Amino acid sequence: MADSDCLFCKIVAGEIQAVKVLEDDTCVAFMDIGPLADGHVLLIPKMHAETLDEMPADQAGRMLKHLPALVKAVQSATSCQGVNVLQNNGRVAHQEIMHVHFHVIPRNEGDEFSFNWPAGSYAPGLMEELAEGIRSKL
Repeated sequence: MADSDCLFCKIVAGEIQAVKVLEDDTCVAFMDIGPLADGHVLLIPKMHAETLDEMPADQAGRMLKHLPALVKAVQSATSCQGVNVLQNNGRVAHQEIMHVHFHVIPRNEGDEFSFNWPAGSYAPGLMEELAEGIRSKL
């Protein structure tokens, strides 16, 4: 089901043009118009889901089967040294378009893109407590 106000649903419907690099019946991958690096690609499902946890697992699987080949193609086409594959889930996680999407971002030594690593550490016992909580919800 599409969302008539969603930018990515409009791309899927052909109402907004995009430079596509891959498409099948479940997904489309296209060049990001605001790239973090040259060759930055987005992979999205054709069905509308705001966040990954809203997607049926079979739909996610059919879309994500393309990720290894897409990463390889981006690396080859850009001659980058590596890539980041990112999926921001929710506004607090910096998701700007509320339609599931995966970023494939070419990376090279010395580029400006960064994360908060090295990260912190857990208080004693907290890692195990959280792991048990996660296991109990699966």
